[in-house]
Amino acid sequence: MLAIVLWLGAKANAISGHLQSATQLVPQLKEDVLKDDVDAANRTVGVLKEHTASARNAATDPLWTMAGMVPWLGGNFRAVSEVATSADDVAQLGADPLVQVVNTLDWKTLLPSNEGVDLKPLAAAAPKLSSAAHAVRQSSDRLNSIDTGALLPQVASPLIHAREELQSMRSGLDTAANVAGIAPVMLGDEGPRRYLLLIQNNAEVRATGGIPGALAVLTVDNGKLSFGSQTSATALGASVPPVAVDPEQMGIYSTRLGKFMQDANLTPDFPTAASTAQTMWEAKTGENVDGVLSIDPVSLGYILDAIGPVDLADPQLRAIAGSSLPTKLDGGNVTRTLLSDVYAEIAEPELQDVYFAGVAQEIFNSLSAGKGDPKELIEGVSRGAAEGRFLVWSATKVEQDVISRYPVSGSIAGPSVAPAQFGVYFNDGTGAKMDYYVKRTVQLVKECTGDEFGQIKVRITSTNTAPADAASSLPEYVTAGGAYGVPAGSVQTNVIAYGPIQAHVETAVVDGQKTDFAAHRHANRPVGSVTIVLAPGQTSTVELTFAKIVQHTEPNLVVTPTVQPVKDVVLGLEQTECVPGK
Repeated sequence: MLAIVLWLGAKANAISGHLQSATQLVPQLKEDVLKDDVDAANRTVGVLKEHTASARNAATDPLWTMAGMVPWLGGNFRAVSEVATSADDVAQLGADPLVQVVNTLDWKTLLPSNEGVDLKPLAAAAPKLSSAAHAVRQSSDRLNSIDTGALLPQVASPLIHAREELQSMRSGLDTAANVAGIAPVMLGDEGPRRYLLLIQNNAEVRATGGIPGALAVLTVDNGKLSFGSQTSATALGASVPPVAVDPEQMGIYSTRLGKFMQDANLTPDFPTAASTAQTMWEAKTGENVDGVLSIDPVSLGYILDAIGPVDLADPQLRAIAGSSLPTKLDGGNVTRTLLSDVYAEIAEPELQDVYFAGVAQEIFNSLSAGKGDPKELIEGVSRGAAEGRFLVWSATKVEQDVISRYPVSGSIAGPSVAPAQFGVYFNDGTGAKMDYYVKRTVQLVKECTGDEFGQIKVRITSTNTAPADAASSLPEYVTAGGAYGVPAGSVQTNVIAYGPIQAHVETAVVDGQKTDFAAHRHANRPVGSVTIVLAPGQTSTVELTFAKIVQHTEPNLVVTPTVQPVKDVVLGLEQTECVPGK
């Protein structure tokens, strides 16, 4: 018995030592991959596999396996065996194929360029990434099935840590496999793809960001970008008859959804807005498009941060810009130029849209020329996507099914939406460009109910920071001059809040006073909306309370991306204290 105990102790020390060594190598492997250092990654994964294989061998020793059958303590031995087996599977079937993919791919060559991109290596990498993702997914499921409550703390603690690491790796590999599966085709590997590009103007806010004033067709052929038709939503005119939109959304956002391109994104559901925009475009122009992309000036700034300043070489753009607007745009001045200065310096709305589209084309031309740092560019695009400033919709169902799993889809329902997700969206009611001056914060307040249901208050505070004399100091095109019933310089906003599935919106309070509100449902999510009007310098706080929340996960919040950084808009969760007996 003493010999058996000593043997098991030696095996336990060996397993622990090898797993700890393997764990310490994971950050190094990540760094090697991110640096695109193939030789270092191969060396690291080789040592990693040695440690995980040794741990697995020790954990499958006959005596160790027999110890797993012992009552009470046996579960701990079995759990350690599962951890060692999962670690080795991840190293052999996950990390090793991933490094092989790194060996075959030069990520820099996958970025758009004037010469195009060889997308075959990325397409060839898709099966390996899918296989690696499958291995990690299986290992993650295996560890998640273990009941940690019956384990010793010395075993349960590293098991929980291993679960967390695997979950993070699982998510990343699933994403990589999905992207590799559809990206080559979407980038024109099997023939040119044409996308309708909506350039959203955050100065006139819409639920998905801003009014899609400037429109262009972006063609992608083997990674080579080129611009085709360009126009404005205004020039496109009204759709007669209106595009059919589901009655549920028309009940919330009116028939304007399907009538005007400017209003296609009154709904926060980008797949609805994009498919509507596609139908409008094709009916008006006769040009077919394979999908819809959306971008805003803030995300253009993120791209400029990566590729560097862009000179406006087009003589027409320089003529429109005159002597007051910059002829060199960078990440520091593009947002202010496009969302404020343009309206002060360019009087004609049609020329404003031409300038918008022209600037976007110049930026994409520089992007195609291969300027800038690839890593920074990927980080900038990822940041824009995370903030909802860069959205994608494909008319091909197989591709859209993959896109819908991620926030870049802009969906308000489906796999990309967390169980306890709240959404706060804004639609301009001024008919002007005053939202450049509106500063907002949004916060979730988790309230005590004393029963099994949750209750959360959504608090939205808005301030009109326009100058006191905005009615006379700002151009009429910016203020609308009272044309739509809103006093010049004031801002009217429709504030819309979404709760999680099956919840109910109960009450609305504006500046401390209970008020009437419009209550709806969209995709089984409760929707409450309130309209506010802010004079220059005025602040207003709207509070919408959602009750009967059945989800027990922590709530998260999605908001309309505005001129402000999203991190300044979304405040941390506030939780009220439960007082017994009250």
